[in-house]
Amino acid sequence: MNSSLSFKAILLLLLTPAIAMAQATVSLNPTDEAPVIDKNIYGHFAEHLGRCIYDGLYVGEKSNIPNTEGVRNDIITALKELKIPNLRWPGGCFADTYHWKDGVGPQSERPTIVNTWWGNVTEDNSFGTHNFLNLCEELGAEPYLAGNVGSGEVQELADWVQYVNFDGISPMSDWRKENGREKPWGVKYWGVGNEAWGCGGNMRVEYYADIYRKYATFMSDAGMEGGLYKIASGASNDDYHWTEVLMRDIPHNLLQGVALHHYSVINWNAKGPSVGFSEEQYFKTMEQAWLMEELVTKHVEIMDKYDPKGKVDLIVDEWGGWYDVMEDTNPGFLFQQNTMRDAMIAGMTLNIFHNHARRVKMANLAQVVNVLQAVILTEGEKMILTPTYHVMKMYNVHQDAQLIPIELNTPDYEFNGEKLPAVNASASKDAEGKVHISLVNIDSKKSNTVSVDVSALNLKDFTATGLTSKTLEDHNTFESPEKIQPEQFKKFKLKNGTLEVELPPFSVVVLEGK
Repeated sequence: MNSSLSFKAILLLLLTPAIAMAQATVSLNPTDEAPVIDKNIYGHFAEHLGRCIYDGLYVGEKSNIPNTEGVRNDIITALKELKIPNLRWPGGCFADTYHWKDGVGPQSERPTIVNTWWGNVTEDNSFGTHNFLNLCEELGAEPYLAGNVGSGEVQELADWVQYVNFDGISPMSDWRKENGREKPWGVKYWGVGNEAWGCGGNMRVEYYADIYRKYATFMSDAGMEGGLYKIASGASNDDYHWTEVLMRDIPHNLLQGVALHHYSVINWNAKGPSVGFSEEQYFKTMEQAWLMEELVTKHVEIMDKYDPKGKVDLIVDEWGGWYDVMEDTNPGFLFQQNTMRDAMIAGMTLNIFHNHARRVKMANLAQVVNVLQAVILTEGEKMILTPTYHVMKMYNVHQDAQLIPIELNTPDYEFNGEKLPAVNASASKDAEGKVHISLVNIDSKKSNTVSVDVSALNLKDFTATGLTSKTLEDHNTFESPEKIQPEQFKKFKLKNGTLEVELPPFSVVVLEGK
């Protein structure tokens, strides 16, 4: 026998038990003091960008595709099943070039607009305020309107508020009635500009804080029980100075939420493909997704400094994966595929939001149809649901449930000498007493055993749903629309108050206990 081979064999035998023993542990620590996970964390974003609105959500009433007031019925059904709680519109960068009055009244009389941010396409304004707010009513979702501060005037935004909210006699409410809507919609959520540090005007935060105060002052609460919920254009990534100035310089009676934008981008100048990516690109994407934990933590620390009672909320109204556009598509349309990598981003990010539910009260995935990390893709009459859609549907059991704080110890996902936590998790208890535990294993190659201590909850029975696939690049296509779907998950057992769960590589699992 070759002595070196014998030594290697012995070494392998010695190491194997240690490898097998490596596992994550999760302890659930229920408390009546824990916050509720606001359903609005599961919000979405529909910008006039590429094929999100036109040829996405909206095909027009004359289309052969079944629709309601021009919006595809299959998309309406899919979003209802997703339990979409709110929808942000019309942007994004587009919001600060959009003049809402051009999108109401007879369609034949509406002026066109050139979408200078996204592809320089000419839009006919056929999808406007009535279309959007009626869609939100159909979905049972709260509308979140982003106001034009960059190129608009204070009166323009004040008029929009009056048009959609005021039930009395006024120029704007009278005009709304002339345009076919008797009762106001009652829009609560308002963004006062978007990305003021960039496409919203390249402003300094000190200047924007004053601009915000001015606009917010003239946005009337009339007709809205409880008043408007006004959201300031917040920081990009780790611009903590931006959050500091907003919290310090804006009176909190004018400020209900502060936004934060963070995308899981490898490199803005070389984003990498949405399909055909390397493990290095996958790891770097996961690194950026996990950065959300640090960003939220540090922005919340600043908010706590100026608002210790937690009256102002953190609103992460743009998040998701961002890659190079698919070949042979308009670079300004931001169309990308949605793979198991995106399922990892979604599962991880939602767990982070859950665990910060004390401050994070709303979030908006970018975007809902055909753009960036979309939950739905369309091609003509065809429609597919993406892995991200399936994760958000699996997770919607957490909406408005009470957070169960956890303690988590996890092995690392290692690549080229760098490390990330392999497993992340969150848990909640709903109004019916059901407990849901969400687990994500981002490791691209290794399964991870997770030992979950549920002894404090006296649970007798568990079921589970899982999402995984053969390769990280797997995705649903118009030719194979159901390649990736949630399935019943059975690789777990409950014994003496402990759940032992075997998480496959790059998988998302949601367990339900009664």
